[in-house]
Amino acid sequence: MEEVVKIHQLVKKLSLEVVYGDEESLNREITTGDISRPGLELTGYFNYYPHNRLQLFGSKEITFSERMIPEERLMVMRRLCEKDTPAFIISRGLEAPEEMVQAAKEKGLAVLRSPISTSRLLGELSSYLDSRLAARTSVHGVLVDVYGLGVLIQGDSGIGKSETALELIKRGHRLIADDRVDVYQQDELTVVGEPPKILQHLIEIRGIGIIDVMNLFGASAVRGFMQVQLVVYLEAWEKDKKYDRLGSDDAMVEIACVDVPQIRIPVKTGRNVAIIIEVAAMNFRAKTMGYDATKSFEERLTRLIEENSGVE
Repeated sequence: MEEVVKIHQLVKKLSLEVVYGDEESLNREITTGDISRPGLELTGYFNYYPHNRLQLFGSKEITFSERMIPEERLMVMRRLCEKDTPAFIISRGLEAPEEMVQAAKEKGLAVLRSPISTSRLLGELSSYLDSRLAARTSVHGVLVDVYGLGVLIQGDSGIGKSETALELIKRGHRLIADDRVDVYQQDELTVVGEPPKILQHLIEIRGIGIIDVMNLFGASAVRGFMQVQLVVYLEAWEKDKKYDRLGSDDAMVEIACVDVPQIRIPVKTGRNVAIIIEVAAMNFRAKTMGYDATKSFEERLTRLIEENSGVE
């Protein structure tokens, strides 16, 4: 689980310009993905100042501060610099007020700048920080990118999850994580999976050992993260058990507080599970685009029954 993001990591990721910053200020920690635009604070209202957030200055904030006398501006900037304030960030490539830089130097804060618009910068900051700071949990399984769809393969130990994933990789699909998948909620409807750093690009095959997928199959065979859109649960075939044959069972499983569609595939000798998962992914994609083969079959069956019932 990521608990903090350092300022220098943010600078590198978003290609920010460092107007002012020394080693100490660039090592300050960001602990929340929320961003503050200190408009009210510039007027002197600090009752609810979110001092532990990045302080983003757009054209409105900079223009307003320019109307203040230098002494008043310096006083406000100093009040904005709390011990847990991560940094100041200025959008649109605007000039940083001298008093902002002076207060930042006194309090050990960095002053950063970006040429992009305020709303776009706000979105990029929030997206990056939310993904890095989100609480992570681990689930057992293999996450594979199949035709651009994030498929999490789960099942009992020894059922053949990694071997199935290897077959999918050989067929041109991409590995995200094997054995353990770190997942986090991106929003109310989206869960993302990624590999633990120690297992990145690696897959374990019983009898062979650890395989480095990137070295064997190339960079196109791996991905760093992927949205989990479908869960495929592999289970041992049981002769007397009834299985869904029409695809009408809309089962869901909760992962990181998000409900994800799940299908269960019985595994037995002679079944090519990798091809079945490919078809399941394509069929799921077709359903999301509005075509449901099961409904089409049921409609045909209903029409056939109606036609036959009218025959004397």
